Amino acid sequence: MDLYLEWIKFYEWTLEFADPRVADWPLIYSPFPTIAIVALYFLVIFYIGPKFMKNRSPVDFGLFLPAYNFALVALNYYIVQQALTGSYNAGYSYVCTPLRKDSYDPNEMKVANAIWWYYCSKIIELLDTVLFVLRKNTRQLTFLHVYHHSTMPLLWWIGAKWVPGGQSFVGVMLNSSVHVVMYSYYGLAALGPKVQKYLWWKRYITMLQLSQFCVAIYHTSMSLYVKCPSPVWMHWALIAYAISLIVLFGNFYMKAYIKRSKKPDMKKSNELKVNGDSRKLSWSNIVEQEMENDESSLRKRTKNGKVISNGNTP
Repeated sequence: MDLYLEWIKFYEWTLEFADPRVADWPLIYSPFPTIAIVALYFLVIFYIGPKFMKNRSPVDFGLFLPAYNFALVALNYYIVQQALTGSYNAGYSYVCTPLRKDSYDPNEMKVANAIWWYYCSKIIELLDTVLFVLRKNTRQLTFLHVYHHSTMPLLWWIGAKWVPGGQSFVGVMLNSSVHVVMYSYYGLAALGPKVQKYLWWKRYITMLQLSQFCVAIYHTSMSLYVKCPSPVWMHWALIAYAISLIVLFGNFYMKAYIKRSKKPDMKKSNELKVNGDSRKLSWSNIVEQEMENDESSLRKRTKNGKVISNGNTP
């Protein structure tokens, strides 16, 4: 009980440094709604969802998948547009922009609005994982995916409450720009095999994601170097988080693309090593096995003559 009271006192003390301009915005005042949403997310993907789907066939969402992904494209484009025009018209610098908590300039508020919507988008994106569960696509419930999706709403609730402006606008624009490309790919992939055959650029999305983390670290380090009057704790938290994502996404890239490219040409042999045993397989079975083992491939299911595509990766 004493520990809880101490935590409450600490939180009330931190409120003195929160941005008053967004204090009454939805979901911002208290951390508990965001914590509850993330807790429900874990409950759904690890318990309720698997239990509900145990004796059921994968859900066919039809056109909902491309609609969902293209809606996120539109939302992320809106966030980029708001952050870009607001920061430009407010005279923001990409090297150092102090947080102006007392400014209600329309352009400053446009940046704050973009950051709030960015935080909301991270809550919406939790549906990515729920859709995996409902489609029984548990192969993509990796630590990378769950870690990334569950931490972003929490981290950006902090960002939206304490730093809805200043240096934050760069990371928001950068990540939302990447998500415009990423969810465009997912939306197109969800349209089925007639479109999927033209989507040769999947690996470059992961490269783009890795690049944004490196740019984010560089930008934040530059801000620290010039001693920009912006919350130092935010800079170090961002650097630490970006490093963790570089490690995880880098590991995914190595497994999905680098190691895969080093595998011997399967066309030269009709034998496949399975658990230490050589088994004679037809070429069609070898291809099928390869596709199952490829973490980056788009896995397809057929149901009542319809092809259901997995639209998402990490």
